[in-house]
Amino acid sequence: MIKDLVRRNRSYRRFDSKYKITEEQLKDLVNLARLSASAANLQPLRYGIVNGESCEKVFPNLAWAGYLSDWNGPDVHERPTAYIILMKDAQINNFVSVDAGIACQSILLGATELGLGGCIFASIKRDNLKKELHISKEIEILYIIALGKPVEKVVLEEVGKDGNIKYWRDEEGKHHVPKRKLEDIITKF
Repeated sequence: MIKDLVRRNRSYRRFDSKYKITEEQLKDLVNLARLSASAANLQPLRYGIVNGESCEKVFPNLAWAGYLSDWNGPDVHERPTAYIILMKDAQINNFVSVDAGIACQSILLGATELGLGGCIFASIKRDNLKKELHISKEIEILYIIALGKPVEKVVLEEVGKDGNIKYWRDEEGKHHVPKRKLEDIITKF
């Protein structure tokens, strides 16, 4: 079952803008992160939930797909309908990157189980977004997870002989993601 969830958990960038994610669903996803492991149990992460009209404040502050240089992100009918903003309390610094990775994966696996999809963003106009959302100085934005009902198909394939790992879209709009072979990433001692 976990194997299936992991395979279905892709970075989706196009969504059904008519499908609304409720505040309760967002809280349930954050709760999965809250219940996940935290280094030294410090629990330094904070979570901002965004849905409805507030999504319009988040969208323009994200860079959408580095390898798709001719694409500026989804059109208005394919935008995410919710976001979870991962933040850290500046007074609690230890191991925050480990906790953030665990939290993001927990949230995205939970979203996948609900039939949703998402994409983690690190390329964020943080200062602008903090002003837009009135986030205090003591809180630092780490990542943003865009969420919605995916409308794109993502295809996993093996990295070719050229070693190119860049994702791409074909003429039909399918999103192709090359993955290295298992034997190429394991070292046996």
